[in-house]
Amino acid sequence: MTSVNAGGSFTGKTILVTGAGGSIGSALTAALACTAPGLLLLLEHSEQALHEIDRKLTTGFSARVVSILGDVLDGALREELFARYHPEIIFHAAAFKHVPLMEQNPLAVIRNNAIGTWELARTACHHRALLLLMISSDKAVNPRSIMGASKRVAELAMLALARPETRMTAIRLGNVLGSQGSVVPLFREQIRNGGPVTVTDVDARRYFVSMDEAVELIFAAAELALGAETRAAARPCGDASIFIPKMGEPVKIMELARQMIREANGYKSNQIEIAISGRRPGDKLSEEFVFGNEEVAPTANEKLLRVAGGGALPMEEFMRALTLSMQRRDVGAALEAIRKLVPEYTPSETLLAIANSSVV
Repeated sequence: MTSVNAGGSFTGKTILVTGAGGSIGSALTAALACTAPGLLLLLEHSEQALHEIDRKLTTGFSARVVSILGDVLDGALREELFARYHPEIIFHAAAFKHVPLMEQNPLAVIRNNAIGTWELARTACHHRALLLLMISSDKAVNPRSIMGASKRVAELAMLALARPETRMTAIRLGNVLGSQGSVVPLFREQIRNGGPVTVTDVDARRYFVSMDEAVELIFAAAELALGAETRAAARPCGDASIFIPKMGEPVKIMELARQMIREANGYKSNQIEIAISGRRPGDKLSEEFVFGNEEVAPTANEKLLRVAGGGALPMEEFMRALTLSMQRRDVGAALEAIRKLVPEYTPSETLLAIANSSVV
């Protein structure tokens, strides 16, 4: 991890990171530990992941750390955590993000990504936290997967709940190299095993950032959200912002596979086959960062753009309907509620088949 200059924004603050043991969450916590926070709270529902990041931070860093094993959807735990520690800045990295797997488990991803963010944001507002920043995804734009749609619902929830005393910010990232959801670790494993390397489509393209770049962008978004510029500029959307990175051209996954094969030590490129596996449920050929009705404006940081558009929605009503569908295990009702919120969402045939069946 390279050092990231946070400009003193986090020094002395009580900071909560959800999903702290995940790939992005653990990189964030390691970087935050170097900013002299007053207290670093790690929330993670995987015991092993929490153990790993706790061990890393308590042996290699001087920051004061409290590690909490639990779920962001545990209301009693969430309330106890906020009442006891009063986190001022929250980095919300907890999310389910494996697209094909989530197509088979739609209620789980809606509950975790959408309802979890809604409930966390409500708690942050109730306790007057300064900032809640969520790690969103380019898959939230014109989504074709339930994972992407759940992230868009989470964005809308934050826009609806933001207020002057509690800023709400999301940053849409593309594929983060080295993260658990990236194709790169899969390609590396396939190359180690002698192939084949599986590419879903010859025309598939994705945007990529390194883990260090992702952390730098997340910190920059937090600084903008805490600063005066965004407080004025985001007023049409309440006290919320969505940021996107300035990206170059997307990478062709086929070319990425060929490059990784060429660079692999000990293997000759002609010994490893590339197999076209076909697009999986929820996959898109290419991702986008902006909806058609969103406006993009520059920020004080040359690497980030601010997105405005959409407007406030009656989220209380929608979230009640979504929560009720969770309680009833009714996939069809959940999809109906989400499509009212996100009309751009087109469910996959796999998910529609699940909704029409009695098996969830």
